[in-house]
This record gives sequence, structure tokens and C-alpha cells, in this order.
Amino acid sequence: MIVHKTAKQLLTKASGFLEGYTHTLNPYTGCAFACSYCYVRQMPVALFRDEAWGSFVDVKENAAALLAKELTRVLSKGPVKIFMSSATDPYQPAEYAERITRSLLEVMSANPPDFVFVQTRSPLVTRDADLLELLGDRVRVSITVETDREDVRRAFSPSAPPISARLKALRELRARGIPVQATIAPVLPSSEQFAERLSDIVDRVCIDDYFMGDGSGGRRTERIGVRGVYDALGLPDWYSRDAYKRVHEQLLRHFPQEQVFVSQRGFLP
Repeated sequence: MIVHKTAKQLLTKASGFLEGYTHTLNPYTGCAFACSYCYVRQMPVALFRDEAWGSFVDVKENAAALLAKELTRVLSKGPVKIFMSSATDPYQPAEYAERITRSLLEVMSANPPDFVFVQTRSPLVTRDADLLELLGDRVRVSITVETDREDVRRAFSPSAPPISARLKALRELRARGIPVQATIAPVLPSSEQFAERLSDIVDRVCIDDYFMGDGSGGRRTERIGVRGVYDALGLPDWYSRDAYKRVHEQLLRHFPQEQVFVSQRGFLP
């Protein structure tokens, strides 16, 4: 269900895990990708809705005009570093028609913040490469690639884009000189060739898991019940605090250490 709404505020002060940023920016409320492991399912934006997470998307139809005003104001007070987005995917399916995220990038390319981090799992981000190029080194596009196994991706996030499309998007953006990173978050079961495949595409990787990155030491994720997906796949050993280490070690065999970031460090400006 898509509902158009008028937002009263767009830029929200960042804190906690995103302490390196001054603000977060969410073009939408809700996310149609509805990934089974999404920590937002345990946040007020989801818990206080009657609809199930993934079934609703609120479109902030006045977002561009509002951002133009807010951005001018906050830039007059000091450096502005924006994380887009912390509680939705800015390139979820609604963006194809609504183009809210693109309108926000148009505002930011005309009046650039000091830095903007674009977090998505959608290859639709390549549509806006022209605007991302204008931001130059003030932007980084982080594309989630939590596994290289399609069977695993379908089990955990059946509504999300295929892994191959995400890797193609990373290639395309990097070829255009746009700063990118592959973000393995959360770490899902993958093949022994995962790191090698990524090394041919990107030169920066961030790895994270539920226990480091869900904001509660893994408790939010446990309440969601995602452990059952691992059990159904016959891969319960991947749901542990040490599981990320096997992928991390694999990454270090194919990337220089300074190009592999763990948890919060990989998301900072």
C-alpha cells in the first residue's frame, strides 16, 4: 500500500551507530523489500503501525522542497554529513515512479552537504549516476551484498533484487568514478569464492552482523525470529557471533587490510 504524505521534517539528527553523521535522511517510511532480518522491524516506525512491515510505504511527496529549506539552514551552522537512509531503502520499488530520492539528490547536488552516504540494495541507484557524479568525493554509494548465493538471498529477502544485479550496479558506478563499497551486512551464508568475486568489482568492503550492527547486541534480531531461516536452510552455525570471521578472513586474502572495514567503521564518513 502506497500513501502520499506531507512530511513536517526531513533531516533527523544522527546519533549512536551513526555518530559520525550530523543527520539521517529517509525519503520514505516503510520498505517494500521487507528483508526478514531487518532491524527496523523492531523500531517504533514498524512496531506502532497496524500494517505488517513491508506492506506499507509512505511517500514524502514534499521531500525536495523541504530538504532545500532544511539543508540551507543546517549548512549555515556548520558541516553537514548525511546518511541516506537509516530506516528504509531509498531505491525501493516505489522510487521507480515516485523519484523522491532522485529529487533529493538534485537538491544536494545544487547545494552539496559535506558528505552523503547512500545505502541501498537496489541497482536502481545507477539511474542517478549523473547526480552522484556531480557530488564527486562528497558521496559514497554502499550497496548491500550480504551473500553470493541466490538460494540464501531468496530465503532471507525474496523481494530484494538479485545479487547479480547488485554486483553489476557496483561495476557500473565504479567505472564512472563514483566512490562505492560492497556492504556484507548482515553476513549471510556464502560460498568460499565470495571475497574473490568482490575483489574483481570493488576496492572497499564493509562487513557487519546482527550482533555488532542491529543496535542491541543482536537482541532485536533474536526477537524477529530470523534464526528459524538458518535452521530451515540447515545452516544454524552461520547464526553466531563468530560467523562473520570466516568471511572476514576470506576478505583479507583478497583485499588489503585497509580496504576491509568492520561494522561501524565501514559506515562512517
